[in-house]
Amino acid sequence: MSFTNPSGEPPRVNVHTHDSPTSGWVRRFLKLIPPGGRVLDLAAGEGRHTRLLLHQGFRVVAADRKVAELRAHFGGEPRCDIVETDLEAGAAWTLGGGFDGIVVSLYLHRALFPDLIAALAPGGVLIYETFMAGNERFGRPTNPDFLLRPNELFEVFSHDLAIVAFEQGEVTEPKPAMMERIAAVKGAAAKVP
Repeated sequence: MSFTNPSGEPPRVNVHTHDSPTSGWVRRFLKLIPPGGRVLDLAAGEGRHTRLLLHQGFRVVAADRKVAELRAHFGGEPRCDIVETDLEAGAAWTLGGGFDGIVVSLYLHRALFPDLIAALAPGGVLIYETFMAGNERFGRPTNPDFLLRPNELFEVFSHDLAIVAFEQGEVTEPKPAMMERIAAVKGAAAKVP
């Protein structure tokens, strides 16, 4: 399934379907989040990580601009709050705080970086991955607005969070791409799982 906007770029929201495979990076670092913790799945798309988080026993806030699929899949789940929000509208952060974890996968809106830090509870875990510069040679996204600069996640989050793991470069799974990934904790560093 492929989505594009009039500029030819994919939308900034997560376009993975509910049945798409979950990220190995996300699965690896979920262990850092306290069992039963409250986790924000930001730009949740159709809920591929929401499902994983619920299966792992977390309480989930699944936020996205379009929530019909989230409601269809998780509307009756008492541990899942679905929030319809346009993260790029320029409005103040409305998703609250005190999250034990925040998961962001294949979504980039730089203006939200300070909000992500502020929304984490002490000891909260940020698990973030998205495309970076150089991805142009593999296909979309190609617009620099949708691509992280080298080391960008590390530079942005290392001032306020303890970095547990950071990777960047070419990946082959689930398809060839240039990716940047970080797992970080608000407060003391945790051991790498």
